[in-house]
Amino acid sequence: MPLPPTTGTTTSTGTSTASGPAAADRHDVIEVRGARENNLTGVDLDIPKRRLTVFTGVSGSGKSSLVFGTIAAESRRLINETYTAFLQSFMGSPARPDVDALRNLSAAIIVDQEPMGANSRSTVGTATDAHTMLRIIFSRLAEPSAGTSSAYSFNSAEGMCPECEGLGRTTAVDLEQLLDRDLSLNEGAVTVPNFAVGSWYWKVIAESGFFDPDAKLRDYTPAQWDDFLNKPATKIQSHGLNTTYEGLLVKVRRLYLGKDRDSLQPHIRAFVDRAVTFSTCPACGGARLNPAALAGRIGGLSIADCAAMQISDLAEFVAKIDDESVAPLVTSLRETLDSLVEIGLGYLSLDRESPSLSGGEAQRVKMVRHLGSSLTDVTYVFDEPTAGLHPHDIARMNDLLLRLRDKGNTVLVVEHKPETIAIADHVVDLGPGAGTAGGHVCYTGDVAGLRASGTLTGRHLGHRARLRERPRTPTGHLPIRGADLHNLRGVDVDVPLGVLTVVTGVAGSGKSSLIHGALPGRDGVVVVDQSAIRGSRRSNPATYTGLLDHVRTAFAKANGVKAALFSANSEGACPACKGIGLIYTDLAMMAGVAAVCEKCEGRRYTAEVLTHTLRGKDISQVLAMPVEQAREFFPTGRAHAILDRLAGVGLGYLTLGQPLTTLSGGERQRLKLAVNMAGDAAVYVLDEPTTGLHLADVDQLLGLLDRLVDAGNTVIVIEHHQAVMAHADHLIDLGPGAGADGGRVVFTGTPADLVATADTRTARHLRAYLAQD
Repeated sequence: MPLPPTTGTTTSTGTSTASGPAAADRHDVIEVRGARENNLTGVDLDIPKRRLTVFTGVSGSGKSSLVFGTIAAESRRLINETYTAFLQSFMGSPARPDVDALRNLSAAIIVDQEPMGANSRSTVGTATDAHTMLRIIFSRLAEPSAGTSSAYSFNSAEGMCPECEGLGRTTAVDLEQLLDRDLSLNEGAVTVPNFAVGSWYWKVIAESGFFDPDAKLRDYTPAQWDDFLNKPATKIQSHGLNTTYEGLLVKVRRLYLGKDRDSLQPHIRAFVDRAVTFSTCPACGGARLNPAALAGRIGGLSIADCAAMQISDLAEFVAKIDDESVAPLVTSLRETLDSLVEIGLGYLSLDRESPSLSGGEAQRVKMVRHLGSSLTDVTYVFDEPTAGLHPHDIARMNDLLLRLRDKGNTVLVVEHKPETIAIADHVVDLGPGAGTAGGHVCYTGDVAGLRASGTLTGRHLGHRARLRERPRTPTGHLPIRGADLHNLRGVDVDVPLGVLTVVTGVAGSGKSSLIHGALPGRDGVVVVDQSAIRGSRRSNPATYTGLLDHVRTAFAKANGVKAALFSANSEGACPACKGIGLIYTDLAMMAGVAAVCEKCEGRRYTAEVLTHTLRGKDISQVLAMPVEQAREFFPTGRAHAILDRLAGVGLGYLTLGQPLTTLSGGERQRLKLAVNMAGDAAVYVLDEPTTGLHLADVDQLLGLLDRLVDAGNTVIVIEHHQAVMAHADHLIDLGPGAGADGGRVVFTGTPADLVATADTRTARHLRAYLAQD
């Protein structure tokens, strides 16, 4: 039975306090007192338990700091402390959040959008245990039987294909990308990154004694060629030092090909992309399994056939299995598959690799694990669960959130979409701005009160973008012909140039397959996505954008010293913390801890460096500035131009020294866009740029997209947000459904034509959206 919502009243400061039953019994609320994590300003708050509470506010207002950094982090920390020190040493535990008191916490389960690892052996089937259940069913019923369930596992030696070791694909290295046969070692025949003449890797090869370093590679004997490429690790002496020689192919595979691609430096990653080609394993045809496992059949299908089926189709197949010996397993498997369909993931297959899932898809796969759980009175924490969802799918996600609540759980959701805010029992609105201008509770109470509160969120809940009166006229077209990646069905479509084009369709309809499969790599096309920006905890917006180079130069010129002195990665670094600002301590059997460096007090630089100032500020004070403040501090020059671009993409609240590892997917995308705006790109491709954006920030994003187009560029946006659809010059709608039911262009034209004439899911939802204005 649905629970009654809490109500609230707005105070003179713009906040509201909960009243009613939830406030009467203090054990029925999570009490937060004095929360100061990141930009929170000593927040005091009562959050009703066993209710659905949505946290709103502009990007950077403190929502994640309160929900994830304070409430969920402390719950996890307290649970970890109940384990032995031995177990804690393996689990790790976050430091206690900066808060005076947290009372009445329950166990927190975080269902976020973090990628599900980069392991290609992890699939949707393994992540949900659906493949495990399927393996057991095959071990009982398949004819002929391969044996136990492990005999059907591509992750076990008993079941995997011996040729590809269960990966389903093999790699081939293009030798022409590794070497130049017409040169000698001394002339630089090895063209692999970090193997230049004089480098350590080069010396090991050239001074190994196996080759004449002045001989051309093409003149090597067959034995020398084999040693050069394939010789296994062999102990040798070089300049009196003991070292290990490996053939070039052996070494390259170990150094570069055996690692997660995304962990490689950009120039190494580019080399790997050039040098390595992946192909379907010829032995198993990509099925990952050995012949014995593939021979077993149920209803004419092998386990690989089942794993490759669209989940919605597999659910129908499993429902037909009628055998008492596996009846409980079939029931459990059907429930898992039905949950995946219900949550809008029926277009996936169990053999879909987990790393290939979007953040929203990954979050929904994780959610399936909890839908059938018998646990109650748990706190579920969600980070924008509607990310990547078409309006058609948001209603289903809302139903799932309500189901979790109705089982007696506390559901905390960080969200911007008005459709999800509307179903909340309780709303906490943070702000009023971002960064140092945020961190306050502007309103707590029910949705009706939020609408009347006068806060930025309240004012924008009913805001609707309008259709363009005069869509821009294309200056040409970018043709896509015969696109057949994933579920696309030989799609032919012309993408107009010189306008704002929005590509729409339900999740799984083929939007990303069409755009990312056909446009990247073309001249002038820049893809700006939400993937992680690889770097150490030293990386920040100042280093990533190149701003720090100009800042260091300005400090050096003003003080008559070397610019290197103002690098926390070089001469100016605090010797105690090596320029990180924190001291990381390994406590052996206990979880490690990070503490602010006492020597530099977290400022990262030596005391000598901090004596040098620029207009009264030292380098650490400049790096602590938000972008907007830094724009005033650097009113002209190249530094100001970079800061203008950062502010233009809505990142004015970020501090220059904020670690990149703390940025959200939407913030990463906007940071990349700011960097790419300095180039000479003509076509910008953005993938769901409204992710993480407050309703008020969406208007700012639309203004930015307009400026890019008005400057003569083409902007192509994959997006579900109806305000962006309405604002477009041109729409390309894919569908009609997802997976096998999608993959076709169901409409192209202006948004006005879509609303007036089309009957696609996008058309119906956009009509409803505009009718609410």
